[in-house]
Amino acid sequence: MIVYGRNPVREALRGPRSVIRIWATKNALRESWLAQPGVPLISAQAEEIRSRAQSDAHQGVCAEVEPFRYVDAAELYAGVQEAGRRSDPLTAAREDRRRSDPLIVALDQVQDPQNLGSICRTAECAGAAGVAIPERRAAEVTAAVCKASAGAVEHLPIARVRNLADFLADAKGVGVWCYGADRDGPIDFESVDWGGPTVLVLGSEGRGLRPRVAAACDALVALPVRGKIESLSVSAAAAVLIYAAARSRC
Repeated sequence: MIVYGRNPVREALRGPRSVIRIWATKNALRESWLAQPGVPLISAQAEEIRSRAQSDAHQGVCAEVEPFRYVDAAELYAGVQEAGRRSDPLTAAREDRRRSDPLIVALDQVQDPQNLGSICRTAECAGAAGVAIPERRAAEVTAAVCKASAGAVEHLPIARVRNLADFLADAKGVGVWCYGADRDGPIDFESVDWGGPTVLVLGSEGRGLRPRVAAACDALVALPVRGKIESLSVSAAAAVLIYAAARSRC
């Protein structure tokens, strides 16, 4: 697999994946972090790097890395105990909670690599435990997603699940609350107690959550839209909601 761009290549070097070799232009070779023990560093023309990256956004550097390693879905909520599930997440008093209560982001058929990368970047920066994506009709981790995430995918556990509704049911079974983002949801996102083990579910561009996925959520929450545009993009909505949930973990 080829990753391209300075941030994605730098984070690949810092992450768990093996970097096989790096190509860089004369100007990019000035970056001292590119020189890593055991990783061949090859001087190349910009056109060669563009050809390898299949993109003009390479910033003079690309690298061959091993395939992206998805995690098992259960790893995202490992350690959550049934006792951690609160009786009423919307009205319960805030109690002392372990900061390790996971915040998981689940994406229902988000197909745009730029959106997936942007959401992964936000999730990693906010300290989320990981991201779950469907195996079918959804973007997967590609070079474009690595670039859009600024390399965040190298440090973020991501699981591919066969059936997202079943994943939510399994998470609920071990004590995780599942909240779906829905433009017409009956609950304002600021009314939710985000502090415990949580899955935040966001729907695809334009269509939102599929009915079975929405039905698998404990509650549907909405972001207020006060302008003339009907809704936020999925990546913008994700940023607001992820940080709302992350704030409860500080």
